[in-house]
Amino acid sequence: MKIENTKAQMRKGVLEYCILSVLRDEDAYVAEILGTLKDAKLLVVEGTIYPLLTRLKNAGLLNYRWEESTSGPPRKYYGLTETGKIFLKELSTTWDELQTAVAVVTSTKTTKK
Repeated sequence: MKIENTKAQMRKGVLEYCILSVLRDEDAYVAEILGTLKDAKLLVVEGTIYPLLTRLKNAGLLNYRWEESTSGPPRKYYGLTETGKIFLKELSTTWDELQTAVAVVTSTKTTKK
């Protein structure tokens, strides 16, 4: 088993949550989303993010709008729908619970007497 495959699967599992979190406070276009993920050391390529954004939009969690750009073609800005905000809140609760559970399981165990 290759460690890189396992690491990639772990990142892929949280990518949806991370993208929704990036859009929590304001709309963003793909380059901004990718930049935020890159800054967090979550390396994602455009070929991965576009299908995911489409899936989230089709699920009713995201919407988008076109905005003119002064430095090139119009940009597609993505934002959370009301359903997306509720979904993100539920994911955040689940993430907190999962982090706690993983910390318990992976922490050094004390010897039972």
